[in-house]
Amino acid sequence: MTLPEKVPLLPGWLFLLAMLTALSPLSVDLYLPAFPVIASQLQVSSSEVQITLAVFLLGMAFGQLLYGPLSDLYGRKPPLYAGLTLFFIASIGCAFAADLTTLTAARFCQALGGGAGVVISRAVIRDRTSTVQAARAFSMLMLMLGLGPILAPLAGGALLLAVGWRGIFMTLAACGLALLLGVHFCMRETSPSLGNGSKPKLRSAFNQYLSLACDWKFMRFVLVGALPFGGMFAYVSGSPKIIIDLYGIQPNHFGWFFGLNAFGMIVGSQLNAKLVARYGPATLLKYVLLAPAIATLMATLSTWAGTINLSQLMLCFFIYMTSMGLLTPNAVALAMASQGHRAGSASSVIGFIQFLFGTLAVGIVSLWMSPSALPVITVMLGLSAASLLLHRISQPNAPGQITEQFGKS
Repeated sequence: MTLPEKVPLLPGWLFLLAMLTALSPLSVDLYLPAFPVIASQLQVSSSEVQITLAVFLLGMAFGQLLYGPLSDLYGRKPPLYAGLTLFFIASIGCAFAADLTTLTAARFCQALGGGAGVVISRAVIRDRTSTVQAARAFSMLMLMLGLGPILAPLAGGALLLAVGWRGIFMTLAACGLALLLGVHFCMRETSPSLGNGSKPKLRSAFNQYLSLACDWKFMRFVLVGALPFGGMFAYVSGSPKIIIDLYGIQPNHFGWFFGLNAFGMIVGSQLNAKLVARYGPATLLKYVLLAPAIATLMATLSTWAGTINLSQLMLCFFIYMTSMGLLTPNAVALAMASQGHRAGSASSVIGFIQFLFGTLAVGIVSLWMSPSALPVITVMLGLSAASLLLHRISQPNAPGQITEQFGKS
């Protein structure tokens, strides 16, 4: 089997990979407007419905550990088939759930299936591109992740009125089926391990996790990117309380405030696509890390002083989300740069740690009882500052060699 050389991905391929990446975030944002209706029909509280979101994030974290080794062993497409099939079946299960327990279990399975798209999309990009091309491709993926929070809550509200909350999950099932067909008919196999005739054993594939955990050149960039990624989930989980409860914005207007900050991620990702070819991912990452730390520090001080207003908070959130559009693609590209044949396992570790920090951040915000924005802002500050500090006190091993190795592997 002869695999293609490392060349820029065709627009059609990149669009399909972006859709695979956006499937799981869409599964979060699309059903948020339905929380009150779900709670009413299942005769539970809104806080109990939020359990389905926490379980989904947990499923995303652990589910991603499965697909990396499997994609390195069996190729990129078979695990995608399995994951998308599970997502399709679980989405139907969500639609027909008669109680919260069934819905929660189905959401966990939905997350396990959806994780395949996130992990394997990154691995395919690593298979097909060099460092700078990868950073630009990851920027496209960040664009789709940014579009989701803008469009999905609005689309979810419209679907809720048209077909009810169960219809939302049937829509997700249809999306999963469409992507399954797209992978089958439009995507070719890219795994380098299949191309060179090597076929590692499954135990050996999972043992890659231990090797990756001991690879500081890899873990450094994973942690630098995952820490502020967790802060982003603190914002996502806490923003309804801040915008609606604290500042009295009407719930039907919440999507516009939420979408404005998601637009910042689009701005950042597209700006990164323009700048990375000129300055390189390492240089951009070095300076972009300052922005979220400074923005959240100023917001935290203003919150402590009691002088912050909604406009200032929105500016902080916008800067943070814009920074994520530049930060995440470069951190991922640098982490994946030296991984070669174990790109699938490396992508799984990246996704696992990202969502693990996200779950941790959501947990802290939900348990920190405060009538102010302080829990959200403080968690965002702590994680972004930790990322900046980690990047500054640790030095990569021969960053120039990383780029060279990526380009030649």
